[in-house]
Amino acid sequence: MKGSLRRVLLLPAVLATASVVLAACSSSGTSAPAASSSSSGSGSSSGALKTGLKVFVIPKNLGNPYFTTSDSVKSGGALAALQQLGETGSETSGTAATPASQIPAIQAAVAKGANALVVSATDPSALCPTLNAAIKKGITVVTYDSDAPACRTLFVNQASTAQIGTSEVSLLASEIHDSGQIAILSATASAPNQNAWIGFMKQELTKYPKMKLVTTVYGNDDPTTATQVAQGLLQHYPNLKGIISPTTVGILAAAQVVSASSRRGKVLVTGLGTPDSMKKYVSDGTVKAFELWNPANLGYLAAYAAVELASKKITNATGQSFTAGKLGKFTVGAGHTILLGPPFVFSKSNISQFNF
Repeated sequence: MKGSLRRVLLLPAVLATASVVLAACSSSGTSAPAASSSSSGSGSSSGALKTGLKVFVIPKNLGNPYFTTSDSVKSGGALAALQQLGETGSETSGTAATPASQIPAIQAAVAKGANALVVSATDPSALCPTLNAAIKKGITVVTYDSDAPACRTLFVNQASTAQIGTSEVSLLASEIHDSGQIAILSATASAPNQNAWIGFMKQELTKYPKMKLVTTVYGNDDPTTATQVAQGLLQHYPNLKGIISPTTVGILAAAQVVSASSRRGKVLVTGLGTPDSMKKYVSDGTVKAFELWNPANLGYLAAYAAVELASKKITNATGQSFTAGKLGKFTVGAGHTILLGPPFVFSKSNISQFNF
């Protein structure tokens, strides 16, 4: 196993021993008390943030377990942060991970008097006329999970784009001994985050000349479609050794298909998934290791950033800092972005200690 990969795999083993492991996604490496909304009037007692702001959280699509975790009050996601801060928070979107499904939800949020939008972009450009119109009205636009650089105020990035792409290839390479045919099962062909990660995957693959990427397919973040394309991979590529799926819907579908087939143990699956959904497939050997950050922390941070911006306590200029409640302090970096932190690597040795 390569030295760099060995260091990546050691990280979650250390983190898993901590009692506050989910808070470890913070860029500061420390946890802070949750924010309070005990103040009244137009500002909070700590930081003078405005209260009563209308903040709409607009994921790529509703019904996606990843975004349910990132957004909900129960998980401690975006709506939990807004509740703590005394804002009016709502989650809304379409049911398909497409611009055509997402844009009406954005338009409706603007019509309802939104002060801030927290958006996971289904497309880097198709949303821009709608989002830029919102910005012209004075509405704060924060993207999270998936960016639209030309039409937002700030992007909350879950992890280093390069690290996500390269580490997934490194994980699979170590498992298939740097050799064999592999495929990528992505979300949608227009998803900005997916395409950026895949770009770095292809760069990393140049280090492994005996590994061949035979195809990239798209499951559209729909369980049925993702299952069908995963089945197609096994049918069309009898010598396939591995599947990388940088989407929680796709990795689950791929794992289910491979696990139920005669190729279990011969085709290995990795990518980005939630521990709860992948435990069965780690246990049966379909998945040796995979990655993810804590989606709830991502949503929580994005909501905090939106309120800070809408309250004019920070701008999107490089070097601006704020404290995001329990996650600690964050600073705006180049490109008007905030970085949550490195992803965890999950394997049989540590996955039982995670629940999300």
